[in-house]
Amino acid sequence: MPRGFGVGPHWWCNRFQDAGFRITVPRQAILDLLNRTHEHLSAEDIYLEVHKIYPAIGLTTVYRTLELLVNMGLVFKFDFGDGRARYELSQGPGTLKHHHHLVCTGCGRVIDYTEFIEQEKELVHRTERELSRKYNFKIDSHQIQFLGLCHNCQKENK
Repeated sequence: MPRGFGVGPHWWCNRFQDAGFRITVPRQAILDLLNRTHEHLSAEDIYLEVHKIYPAIGLTTVYRTLELLVNMGLVFKFDFGDGRARYELSQGPGTLKHHHHLVCTGCGRVIDYTEFIEQEKELVHRTERELSRKYNFKIDSHQIQFLGLCHNCQKENK
């Protein structure tokens, strides 16, 4: 593979084969990029990075590929209120463990929150159990975002 991208088999290879999809250059390039970062990249951010190494990959291909990866459960799609969808790898050795997001509505900063205390874990598990029971719905995962103002934006608003 060209510079900047991993070589060899990745954890997602079997997921493509099991779903009946091929691992194309755009799919591999986007997954490699997301595997190397903990940032919440937009489709445009991903396009700009991938396009540096693979100029033939267009923005439309990036959008279509991201849609497929989200539908396969390999990538999470987030709306942080800035008008641009953001993407993050859903699993794998390079990803953060399960986390929630604190989103500043002032500056757009996104904080990954992973330091759950036991009471928080129990509240989420209890909520999942009750929702599952109430609606006869099997919950596989969840995404939680807290919107507000970061410390710096709070100071500016005073």
